[in-house]
Amino acid sequence: MRRRRRSDAHPEEHDNHERWLVTYADMVTLLMVLFIVLFAMSQVDQKKFDALKAGLAAGFGQSTSIQDGSSSILEQPGEAVAQPIAPSQFAVDVKEVKTSAVSKAIATHEDLQAARKYADAKTEVDRLKALLERLNRALRAHHLEDDVQASIDTRGLVVSLVSRHVVFEPNLATLSARGQEVVDTLAPVLRDIPDPLQIDGHTNQVKVKPKYYPTDWELSAARAVTVLRHLNEVDQVPAVRMTASAFGHEKPLIDPAKPGSQRINKRVDIVVLSTLPSETRDLIAQVMQDQGAGGGLS
Repeated sequence: MRRRRRSDAHPEEHDNHERWLVTYADMVTLLMVLFIVLFAMSQVDQKKFDALKAGLAAGFGQSTSIQDGSSSILEQPGEAVAQPIAPSQFAVDVKEVKTSAVSKAIATHEDLQAARKYADAKTEVDRLKALLERLNRALRAHHLEDDVQASIDTRGLVVSLVSRHVVFEPNLATLSARGQEVVDTLAPVLRDIPDPLQIDGHTNQVKVKPKYYPTDWELSAARAVTVLRHLNEVDQVPAVRMTASAFGHEKPLIDPAKPGSQRINKRVDIVVLSTLPSETRDLIAQVMQDQGAGGGLS
């Protein structure tokens, strides 16, 4: 039996010489679509273009007048050749929009920071007022409220030991018996808080040289140290939390021209120092003003 040839098993395929017509037809179709698109772009409905222009201008926050002035040059009403938007003009608009957005973001951030600082200052004022109320309750229990005046300023809570009932004898830095009682009454509250304390010594404005000290500075410093030592050695307030300062007669509590001012200006201030950042503490006066308290407290 004769073996079949390989050519018989796989008959030869004929080449299709008309496939180029498909490629040609595709190219012609694409060219036709291209020309249709170009023709459509060559004419613009003026009303629709104005609506699109207004929408884009509103989206970028610009005036709709940037394309004003174009008029129809065709016979058909409502149609006109669209004037191209200059790339440089568009770039300037985008830059202005970005700059405005950044400025608004920065302003918003600054507003939030200012609001946060004000809220922190208000919280601190409320805390210091609550502390003062604790001190006042202790003083009222011993009928010593007339020996103390208090205020809140950018330093914190200022508790002034005034001399209406002779806290200090003239020319002396020794606490009287009543002065010791006042300090002992304040001490338990001051001992329980973590805030640093600054003890400020003051003298009155009488232009007479102190009897036992070279100047008012030494006398006021001695009065501050006397109160500091009493708080530490008798009332067990930690010394690490306290500092002493002397101001002589330079910072009167009330106007020296007022009657009785000399007895009050001769004093020691116990300042409960706020630990807030300085830029936040600067807002304490504004908070006090907004609350109608000013700086002084009863």
